[in-house]
Amino acid sequence: MKQVVKADLKLANELGLTEEEFNKIKELMDRDPNPTELGVFSAMWSEHCSYKNSRGLFRLFPTKGKDVLVSAGEENCGIVDIGDGLGVAFKIESHNHPSAVEPFEASATGIGGCLRDIFTTGARPVAVLGALRFGSLDNERVKFLFKEVIRGLAHYANTAKVNAVGGDSYFDESYEGNPLVNAFVVGIAKVKNIVRGTAYGVGNAVYYIGRATGRDGVGGASFASKEITEESASVENAVAIGDAELGRRLREACLELIENGLVAGMQDMGAAGLTCSSCETASRSGNGIEIDVSLVPQIEKGMTPYEILLSESQERMLAILKRGKEEEALDILKKWDINAVKIGKVTDDGIMRVKENGVVVCEVPAKALTEKAPLYEREMKEPSYLRDVQSLDRKSLKEPNDFNGVLLTLLDSPTIASKESAYKKFTFKDKDEVAVGAGSDAAVIRIKGTKKALAISVDCNGRYCYLNPYNGAMMAVAEAARNIICAGGRPLAITDGLNFGNPMKPESYWQFAKCIEGLAAACKAMEIPVISGNVSFYNENPKGTIDPTPMVGMVGLIDNSAKRVTQDFKNIGDLIVLLGKNTADLSGSEYLYLVHKLKKGNPRIEIETEKATGRTCLEAIDVGIINSAHDCSEGGLAVTLAESCITNSAGMLGAAVKLDDLKDGNIRLDEILFGETPSRIVVSIDEKNLSPLKKIADRHSVACQVLGNVGGEKFIVKDEEKIIITLPLKDLSDAWRNAIPSRLEK
Repeated sequence: MKQVVKADLKLANELGLTEEEFNKIKELMDRDPNPTELGVFSAMWSEHCSYKNSRGLFRLFPTKGKDVLVSAGEENCGIVDIGDGLGVAFKIESHNHPSAVEPFEASATGIGGCLRDIFTTGARPVAVLGALRFGSLDNERVKFLFKEVIRGLAHYANTAKVNAVGGDSYFDESYEGNPLVNAFVVGIAKVKNIVRGTAYGVGNAVYYIGRATGRDGVGGASFASKEITEESASVENAVAIGDAELGRRLREACLELIENGLVAGMQDMGAAGLTCSSCETASRSGNGIEIDVSLVPQIEKGMTPYEILLSESQERMLAILKRGKEEEALDILKKWDINAVKIGKVTDDGIMRVKENGVVVCEVPAKALTEKAPLYEREMKEPSYLRDVQSLDRKSLKEPNDFNGVLLTLLDSPTIASKESAYKKFTFKDKDEVAVGAGSDAAVIRIKGTKKALAISVDCNGRYCYLNPYNGAMMAVAEAARNIICAGGRPLAITDGLNFGNPMKPESYWQFAKCIEGLAAACKAMEIPVISGNVSFYNENPKGTIDPTPMVGMVGLIDNSAKRVTQDFKNIGDLIVLLGKNTADLSGSEYLYLVHKLKKGNPRIEIETEKATGRTCLEAIDVGIINSAHDCSEGGLAVTLAESCITNSAGMLGAAVKLDDLKDGNIRLDEILFGETPSRIVVSIDEKNLSPLKKIADRHSVACQVLGNVGGEKFIVKDEEKIIITLPLKDLSDAWRNAIPSRLEK
């Protein structure tokens, strides 16, 4: 930081603060701030830390529930009670801007930061998923970003020894200059051991734990609160560098400290580093905190208090140790070869006080940095493009002559195609925990010591949200729940990763507000609370704005892991049944995008229908009559059926289906096969179980239509005895499995 004599409005503007905010700071402090204090405010009042442009809308979310132990906004992650004295902690975090600049390091630290959010509560991480968005893989820069992001995620997950169990990846031109890299981590905690990020106990010692502090990541929170420009794309010190092996040892040390009851409060040093962890722990407790930055271990010489406070060097924690327990704690940290230094104490005055060699350099009321951060309601305007894109004349669309070719084209789409080549990079797996890894609708993680398991999924189709933000967001919640249900899980709660453009632009803020409303409406209707989340604004670049992308990470509970279900067909002769009803709608479909080169339509969902379909499937799984279940989403019914044919690790199984009973009204064949109507699930059952399934479906008023049978070496689709699709399983598999590798090798 440049040496300045006075913290004036010019410096405030350079740090991203407005004149109004600068004046509010002076009012809160009852004096002019010094440059270090102004830097601290600039970080904590950035969008990345304060959510000043977003948190006003969060009041719409349902955040409470009978099983919710820690709800949204209380801590760095939410926690839900799952019985047996255990809770599941989970959180999604974005690392978008850094990943556009330094994809390997940024994606690695994205996982690392999210892992720390989980284990700082006392929860052991059991699964990580990646929710990724890129431009076209025909673009050389996008290929590089994709390869490096996967390499970074895999490096950290493998080295830190955490199960990487899937996620989802989409490819669309709107993400070309601004990839989205969201990490979703799930952990399991003993309820009695849950630790809060609070500075409890006046006089308790404050310890700095972990890696020494460097200049990497200084200004990272502010960097993430601006649009990406050609100039910012080369900002090297805004990207922190991780150390996965140290992260693993830090995790084990912190969990052991918590297990032994030595910690009064703990928080990781994420965005805004030491500043954020200090003021937030003080603010939550109502206490104050006093630290001396000269005691902080430093990698580089001559670091200023400003740099030490705002560095985002990785693998660091702030811990408030219980009085009289310090020596025991230090012994544990030494055992794990983790550096630990006492840098301060908890006070009773509500002040975040920072000294350098005993001299006060920053003295700010903690709540001024947190609770009293500004809150804005930005101007909203419906985007002018909507009227055009929502208008889709289905009659003007020519039906294909070659349905075989269309299906292969869809399976060859990187958005739909297998991500096996990517998740094979993730080599660590605890086989006692991972019951179902990547490659099915939801991952399934066994809960050790119980019969239970967690079903985990992350979903969002940004194209739907571009076309109809409200409905698209509802559909993201619905698809996540459908995936959980297809695995046999009961949805517990969600965490949301909200990725949007510049909130100062009325059209972008309107998209954001409508997506929030849609998420909230779906969660309320489905009785699924929102327990944590993350907002990433300014996802824009010289080429434009990303499609609005509210990622939904969801966790469900399977009471008996032996009842888990996967998407692949299991038995020759099984009946293939569709739960739910097709409609004549191609809105936002991959078929419309790839074959007709259109990004149009108005996606719709009936949430009560969605709930009824989910209940039907879950009840049928619970009574043991479902052999496979796969939700209909991208690519529609044809892709759903094809994937069920080719994803059985024990051997592919073909299928022969008829469309006769699906031709309701004037619905077309391409709409039946490739439309992406929500609220549909394809299941396979033993023929003797058809009657029980229909009874369950009738009770919930859900359509239940037999499509055909499992068996053979081909996927065959007939319409009134006319074969319209007939493809060998090998052709389906080759198209689906080679789509991404073939593009990366070009």
